[in-house]
Amino acid sequence: MVGVSDGPGTSQAPARQPVLSLALASLLEDLHAHSGAVYLLRPDEPVLEMAVMAGMPRAFAAPWERVGLSAPVPVADAARERRLVWVGGEEEMARRYPRISVVLPYPFALAAAPVATEGTVYGSLFVTWPGAHPPELSDWEREHLTAACERLALRLERAAREDRPIGHEPDVLAAPVSGVAGTLGSIEAVRMVSRLPYGLMSLDLHGRIGFANTAAAELLGRTVGELLGTLPWASVPWLNDPMYEDRYRAALISQQTTSFLALRPPGEWLSFRLYPSTTGLSVRISRARAVAEMTRATPQAGPGPSRLVTISQVLSLAGALTEAVGVQDVVQLVWDEVAPAVGSRALVLLRAQGGRLHVLGHRGYPSARVAERFDGLPLSERTPGTHALNSGVPAFFGSREELERLYPDRQDAPDGFAAWAYLPLIASGRPVGICVLAYAGPHPFPADERAVLTSLGGLIAQALERAVLYDAKHRLAHGLQQALLPHSLAPPPGIEAAARYLPATQGMEIGGDFYDLVPTRPLAAAVIGDVQGHNVTAAGLMGQIRTGVRAYTTVGQAPHEVMSSTNRLLIDLGADLFASCLYLRLDPARGRAVMARAGHPPPLLRRPDGRVRVLDLAGGPLLGIDAGAVYPTTEVSLTPGSVLLLYTDGLVESPGVDIEDALVGLGALLADVGNQPLESLADEVIRHGAAGLERVDDVAVLLLRARDDG
Repeated sequence: MVGVSDGPGTSQAPARQPVLSLALASLLEDLHAHSGAVYLLRPDEPVLEMAVMAGMPRAFAAPWERVGLSAPVPVADAARERRLVWVGGEEEMARRYPRISVVLPYPFALAAAPVATEGTVYGSLFVTWPGAHPPELSDWEREHLTAACERLALRLERAAREDRPIGHEPDVLAAPVSGVAGTLGSIEAVRMVSRLPYGLMSLDLHGRIGFANTAAAELLGRTVGELLGTLPWASVPWLNDPMYEDRYRAALISQQTTSFLALRPPGEWLSFRLYPSTTGLSVRISRARAVAEMTRATPQAGPGPSRLVTISQVLSLAGALTEAVGVQDVVQLVWDEVAPAVGSRALVLLRAQGGRLHVLGHRGYPSARVAERFDGLPLSERTPGTHALNSGVPAFFGSREELERLYPDRQDAPDGFAAWAYLPLIASGRPVGICVLAYAGPHPFPADERAVLTSLGGLIAQALERAVLYDAKHRLAHGLQQALLPHSLAPPPGIEAAARYLPATQGMEIGGDFYDLVPTRPLAAAVIGDVQGHNVTAAGLMGQIRTGVRAYTTVGQAPHEVMSSTNRLLIDLGADLFASCLYLRLDPARGRAVMARAGHPPPLLRRPDGRVRVLDLAGGPLLGIDAGAVYPTTEVSLTPGSVLLLYTDGLVESPGVDIEDALVGLGALLADVGNQPLESLADEVIRHGAAGLERVDDVAVLLLRARDDG
């Protein structure tokens, strides 16, 4: 296999012919393409390295100088799958290769093809055309490109047999930069250009100035000698702005005329118009008098901090978004962190589902009705948001006029705002939704800000995808738990009952705490328990235990037998989780209760006179540990007016609090307010136990009061 060589051959070897560069130049000319590159597969690792590039600076493709064979880029796909890859334009690039689109958000078409023989892959290449190229590759272009790659592969195969290394080569299309102003080749032509009232410059493919007339030098405030051979944004300080360099890149890649305005300090606006070709650009510079007049008529704001997000801010925002749990967390975090950083005054977050847009949340709009006009909007309708979502390309409107020019039939902005950014939220190559940012006044979106906003869209998309999944799981888990707990309690005559349940505020907010009241005339049974864990598995196991307890109670088993049977059931299920449990057989007619305990916290009993004590019950180990475990029972007097408080450990256990102190406090509360109606008492107990908003464990409470029904 021919790999990328580490350098030129030995000093005795003859000068090597630039095989790759000549083949690429010939291919570009035949296909009327304007740029391209050849990659070679390294012999020692699955990596493609760029060996030569033509038609534009290598810096444009710097992120892809070395790409792994598994990388989501066209040249890697072509080499790995041994097929031609065609990307017909800007929107298709954004949809299929969003990483490339973020760095090169310009209209151009691209074809990538493998350089391979029947048995060996040597690498791949790509060529690009201006955005005006038809959206489909013609049969002739496809056949010519494939044939050229096959010929190049045969040459590489022959070079490998002859042990002739082929590696990095210079671009034979690159023209040298001239050091004099007379590069037009005619003295009279130079004189003519020098007499023109506007500036003219010539830039090579790398952006270096090869010619500048006198008017250009005067407008830029430099001499011709100071300009030649330099980059405009390097030699002219007030052109040192990423937006201006981006216009040069846009013209070169799209091969379309572009223009921009720049302010020459202190107050003169200049117009730059760039005319590209495959060998460089011609630039016309003139005074933008209309803009200058408008600027003088408009009060100028003082200097202020740039709204553009810095790298450190992006990292901070990325870290913050990873902490968002639910969808509303994402909405609030974008509002708190992203909107102020980019100067937005309102936002709406939309999700695509069922062929329509649905509002997930909004902030900053004068009324909810304004933001919710997006809700239910069909994805087939022509709007800025649906177009951005369907194409994967962000849409930026710096003014109301820009929006109305592209969407004249839509009244999409009666919201009091004057500029908008529509960011498609793409996660894992799949559209998740849209983030709409609204601005109070006209807001230009220079290239660097667009790139940052596009990147932020990707971060928001990932956070939103996680949040939607979390919310769905949470609804499922919560619904499961609600279905497994009793919807109502049916106590027997002589017993009053009330219950409460609170999920943990960490994790899935679902656990294995349960309670139940089983009527078995003339007696009744009450049970409370806690399955280890806070997930769907714990909730499911809790449902099985509760069902088992009901079944064993219904067939008339004694309390110790119910506990033993449930223990064996849990072991037979093969679960790796354990459970604590407290089971009571109530006999209100005799004023007695028989209890069996399996590792569960002891209940509290309040006598009619207000005295409270913790019941010291005999007990056995947790359920699910020992199949032969024995669960002794304890009989307790339950006279009318007595109150039993059954609870799970989440009520009394919390970080930094001693459990004995918690029980003393709970007993004092029960003594003080234990004569309240049972529903009010249940609320008081929950408020006391859930004093902290952060609960690391679930809380279940079951209150039983004996009464004399005479």
